[in-house]
Amino acid sequence: MSPSKSMTSMTKWLITITVMLAAMIEIIDTTIVNVALKDMAGSLSANTEEISWIVTSYIVSSAIFMPLTGFLVRVVGRKRLLFINIIGFLIFSMLCGLATSLGEMVFFRIMQGIFGASLVPLSQYVLRDTFDPKEQVKAMAIWGIGIMAAPVLGPTIGGYITDWMNWRWIFYINIPVCLIAATMTILFISETPRQKLKIDWGGLLLMVITISALQIFLDRGNSDGWLESHFILALLLIWIIGAFIFIIRGWINPKNILNLHLFKDRNYTASCILLVLYTAGIFGLMTVQPLIMQGFMNYSASLSGELMAPRGIAAAVAMIFVAPLAKKIDLRFIIFLGILITAYGNYLYAHIPLMSDPWNLTYPGIIQGFGMGFFFVPVSTMALQTLKPADLAEGSGMFSFFRNLGTSVGTSIMVTILTQQAQVAWHDMVKNINPANPNYQSWLTHTGWQAQDQSTLAHIANMIISQANIISFDDVAYLSYLLLIVSVPFIFLLSKPSKEGISIEH
Repeated sequence: MSPSKSMTSMTKWLITITVMLAAMIEIIDTTIVNVALKDMAGSLSANTEEISWIVTSYIVSSAIFMPLTGFLVRVVGRKRLLFINIIGFLIFSMLCGLATSLGEMVFFRIMQGIFGASLVPLSQYVLRDTFDPKEQVKAMAIWGIGIMAAPVLGPTIGGYITDWMNWRWIFYINIPVCLIAATMTILFISETPRQKLKIDWGGLLLMVITISALQIFLDRGNSDGWLESHFILALLLIWIIGAFIFIIRGWINPKNILNLHLFKDRNYTASCILLVLYTAGIFGLMTVQPLIMQGFMNYSASLSGELMAPRGIAAAVAMIFVAPLAKKIDLRFIIFLGILITAYGNYLYAHIPLMSDPWNLTYPGIIQGFGMGFFFVPVSTMALQTLKPADLAEGSGMFSFFRNLGTSVGTSIMVTILTQQAQVAWHDMVKNINPANPNYQSWLTHTGWQAQDQSTLAHIANMIISQANIISFDDVAYLSYLLLIVSVPFIFLLSKPSKEGISIEH
């Protein structure tokens, strides 16, 4: 379906608001839970390892169904699919808030992930279909403001709710937003023709097994000791074998559950690679930052969220400038600029000391935000620009999957580095706590503490643990900086955007 020439500007922006609301509630829900896990564990009688399945279950179910967006649009119709997903997300958000046991919560989160999986790719697909090529960048910029603000709003809102209300309200707040989005979907979203398609059950089963194995491997690897765990090793083997069979089978099967031939499009493939590397670097770092701030810098959940909020504001401001810049500058250069700015923000975080004031933790995030604003809109535009209209829904679904995959990979890598490097730093510093070390003796004399005093030793141990974790966080930030630098060469695989696709008319 192509954009209607008779569609008014007001109608187009009402459609934009509709799909942005749907997308934002899903993205916020992926991050808002993290700051409330400690409180949820107490209410649901779960330990630290068990409560993490609340996050894992959502990630896995969402990852499985996200690439199926295109198939579901053809079978169900986009308006009907969007409405069903919003209502399903509403129902299971409410049930998550009412859950009384860990088992109930995990099941409801799985269902919430299933219904939420298509909300982001559907929003992107609807916008691409609503606005003509001359308005694409402007539309994607408006959409991107919501998409970028949501991951930052999640921890901020979650922190306030956790500190001032009950954790159950992090799910209840979805209800009014879902009701508004569902109503607007009925009023403003147009339907697409439905098709009778034969389901590729073999491909679907392979996809479910492969994605599940990968996501659980990434999410549980660090806590289970990676390849030291037989469970994690088995998941890795299942993923490798499953992925190999799925790719070979899907490439030669024209009716595969996913159209892998979309990756023949160089723009689409290069954009997906850029997205994975970029999100691994930026969102992996963003995941561990509140852990350090709350665990070792004595910041509350709400204050941690406040200090991370300017990142989202900066991203939104940068996106405002993307549309006018796209009229004069090659989108590939804007992507390059976004990566460099973000990399610089990551580099600044690699030099954060333990005794950092709030501004030292905020301004690198602001720089990151500007970079994010310059990256996400152009790369999303480039990814779908050369796809056939019939492939937009499926392309949007798989593109969103790669965004989540990059986040999962980045989080897994960063948490592992954080844990391991903290241990290395701890062992290096403990060696210096030696009566024969003149610097140690000088420090004791300066502080007036006694080496034999148990309280002194306890205080020193706490200081070493905190300092070791800050050192490891600096290592994580430096790694995230390197990941972004590694992504730069893939920009040169992108073809030059057509003038029709990037010009903006007001």
